[in-house]
Amino acid sequence: MQYRINTKQDIMDLIDYYGFLPFFENEIEGFSIAEMCNPKIYFTELEGPWDWKGPIISEMQCAYGKFFQKKAGFVSRKWFNDFANYRRDGYDFDARFEDGLASYNDQFLYDIVASRNSVLSKEAKAIGGYVKPKEKGKDAWEPRKGFDTTMTRLQMQCYIITSNFEYELGKDGKPYGWGIARYAIPEKYLGKQFEKHVYDREPLESKKRILRHLKKVLPDVSDNLLEYLIG
Repeated sequence: MQYRINTKQDIMDLIDYYGFLPFFENEIEGFSIAEMCNPKIYFTELEGPWDWKGPIISEMQCAYGKFFQKKAGFVSRKWFNDFANYRRDGYDFDARFEDGLASYNDQFLYDIVASRNSVLSKEAKAIGGYVKPKEKGKDAWEPRKGFDTTMTRLQMQCYIITSNFEYELGKDGKPYGWGIARYAIPEKYLGKQFEKHVYDREPLESKKRILRHLKKVLPDVSDNLLEYLIG
């Protein structure tokens, strides 16, 4: 079998071509990094797609997050404005909250990220009180719940994206373990071009543009599956 992904550049080329690239298997058979990737580099102790996520985000200035049915994937810089506009239904976060379409928990976590240029996942949990207290006495406070659920929802709505992944360093100074997500709001990470133009179109027009594009690059996929992919 000839695999389409053997290098970091292969992934970047696919993001450019499709505009939308899920990391994991989904309803569209074969349309994911996991399925297109050579197993020799997908399941390896050497460098592979798990390590390339951060560099790809940085080099392409693309968006990464849990965008596809609460699972992670990439959206190219070219298509993220339309994607965010459609997913947000034309609302910036403050307007969504004022109209009662976002909960207090959503606002609380969004504000932690939005008030900073970016924040590591573990830092956001500590700031928001989502981590267990070290105290074991009777007065120890209970941690706030729902970090992962709320963060996933905010990513699905494109109010928060992952801007990088960082690693813990061992005593030898070498990185180890899974990358820790660094979160940011698109308005800060992607800058004025996003902030000023994300709502240029009606959300329905953004949806139509995305579907027309996906139909061109995935001509054998049904309209229903394409709609399901973009949510």
